[in-house]
Amino acid sequence: MLRLHDTATGQVEPLRQRDAGRVSMYVCGPTVYDVPHLGHGRFSLVFDVLRRYLLFGGLDVDYVSNITDIDDKIIARAAAEGRPPDQVAAEFEAVWWQVMRSLGVLAPTHAPRATQWVAPMVDLVGELLATGKAYVTAGGVYLSVGSVDGYGLLARQSLDSLRSGARVDVGEEKRSPLDFALWKRAKPGEPAWDAPFGAGRPGWHTECVAMSLGLLGDGFDLHGGGADLAFPHHENERAQAVALGRRFAGHWAHNGWVVVEGEKMSKSLGNFTSLTDLLQRSDPRAYRLLVLRSHYRSPIEVTPPTVADAEKGLARLDALARRFALARLDAPGAAPEAVTAEGALAAGADASSVEAFTSRMDDDLDASGALAGVFDLVTRANVAADGGRSDEARRLAVTVVQLCGALGLALRGGGPDEAGGPGTPDGPTAALVAERDAARAARDFARADAIREQLAGAGWVVEDGPGGTTIRR
Repeated sequence: MLRLHDTATGQVEPLRQRDAGRVSMYVCGPTVYDVPHLGHGRFSLVFDVLRRYLLFGGLDVDYVSNITDIDDKIIARAAAEGRPPDQVAAEFEAVWWQVMRSLGVLAPTHAPRATQWVAPMVDLVGELLATGKAYVTAGGVYLSVGSVDGYGLLARQSLDSLRSGARVDVGEEKRSPLDFALWKRAKPGEPAWDAPFGAGRPGWHTECVAMSLGLLGDGFDLHGGGADLAFPHHENERAQAVALGRRFAGHWAHNGWVVVEGEKMSKSLGNFTSLTDLLQRSDPRAYRLLVLRSHYRSPIEVTPPTVADAEKGLARLDALARRFALARLDAPGAAPEAVTAEGALAAGADASSVEAFTSRMDDDLDASGALAGVFDLVTRANVAADGGRSDEARRLAVTVVQLCGALGLALRGGGPDEAGGPGTPDGPTAALVAERDAARAARDFARADAIREQLAGAGWVVEDGPGGTTIRR
């Protein structure tokens, strides 16, 4: 059984299902006011890998990820550019889905837009007012967090600790600095919807409560997102459900930061890098591999050297799939299909290797450990092939392709390089190729494999054929 860190308890806990054989999960999606950044890419990939692993284990997954298409940032950008907010939201939502396809992320089962769920949000705010745990001000409707038992759970702090140091902005009329807006009163020129407590629009924290409970029902299995959302966003979602006496998420999972030179990546720090730019400059699979190489709760550094190193790893994997002429698991421009353990074994994958992969992934989604095992299989497959053990080599290569597919990493080979282009080997590289052919002829397979690793580490795809070793970028 998969055991996953739960932010609410601070412990690695079994991920239990409300309904046998089915996992219901909600992952907070983007606010579509700009192109996505690297942090958006990381949470999307982390939870895509989690979803794929659940599917690998034979479970059904009901996966909801929302689109926030009404928000202060969208309104501000629309005003600055002199166009309607819905036009801004539509433009950047289209970019979002394009990027998700490039990353090979499976489409959600449901992708609700906030503007489609305003009526249920109005009802939810009305219910909170009826409990006496929410109150009306000139600016809108606020939740009184002091009336919610256990507020601060996901921050791992008490209410008193959170309250100290918090402040109330002038004009907010909040009773407590931690109280948050459920509904924002309409302002001239801004989108607004009618409500019994005054025309306006929902607060950000209200959106996900209405959508998650509305689509997945009470007590759904897992709520996820980036670590920056745990508090206050996810805590404020949870508070609303608690205030209504409804069971919310059974498990909370959060991925770590994307950092640049040790600092969390953000626009405010001036180290923002767009995901669209990264994907234009590198193989989109390289970012998935980079994410997989680190534990999902650890920070990752995304820099040209770390991306280039991930691309070298891809070259090794692609070379293996190409050497054994294994079919691609994807189609151009589409997310690779989900792989199941049953399907992998039926395709000829090595049973003990699949078991080892499962053991690592069950341990708090240890994709980095599982991936290390996959790269070990690459070496073993090449050694077996060089040693003439073709059946063993092919079984291990099939295992690599299937397990990479389970992680959403489709393997493929590229076309040949033009003579004289960046794929043309220089003198020292050509000498290594000749040395490798000599080693193979002398049946010095350890040396031949070591040279293969050296060439692959330099970014070359290494292939064996009747004429000897060939390499390409």
